[in-house]
Amino acid sequence: MTDGTKRVCLGAIAGAFGVRGAVRIKTFTAEPRDVAAYGPVSDESGGRTLALTVERTGPDHVIARIGGVADRDSAEKLKGTRLYVERRAMPDPDEANEYYAADLIGAVAEDRDGHPFGTVSAVHDFGAGNVLEIERPDGESILLPFTRTVVPGVDIGGGRIVVDPPAGLLESPERRPARRHAARRRAKAAQAREHA
Repeated sequence: MTDGTKRVCLGAIAGAFGVRGAVRIKTFTAEPRDVAAYGPVSDESGGRTLALTVERTGPDHVIARIGGVADRDSAEKLKGTRLYVERRAMPDPDEANEYYAADLIGAVAEDRDGHPFGTVSAVHDFGAGNVLEIERPDGESILLPFTRTVVPGVDIGGGRIVVDPPAGLLESPERRPARRHAARRRAKAAQAREHA
């Protein structure tokens, strides 16, 4: 899908379930059954549309049937397929500090003084909370934890976020070891003065 339409990933097919074409879907929705609540889903490319019928639910997954998939082999071929809907099909978040990743991607990042910092290029979840990937004006990408401390301002309507990166994050890699060595020297000097 190259038309710039924002999409939200609702889940991913984890594999076949049984022999009659059902699939197990790992859901990324608050309620697992909602993976099928917003109409047909599409694959990552947007080239294939899938109609889901949920048969049963678990704490973070559903067992579903997909129109046109009638056997285990066909279902197994879909393993790993991520399932998307267009952002406009989704309701607005209920909470004031809740956001869809699709709403954050493309947002302009500024520092607290309003200076350009970069653009949000991705939102990752490695298990310890969301992390924003920000492409800097020089082309490098950095990762920032998506916390209120590091990202104190989010304006979805204005397409911007305010960031306050942790100290030392933007230092060049060459400076970081020198700073650590200087800190070690100061600590050793302090220990020497205590023992003198």
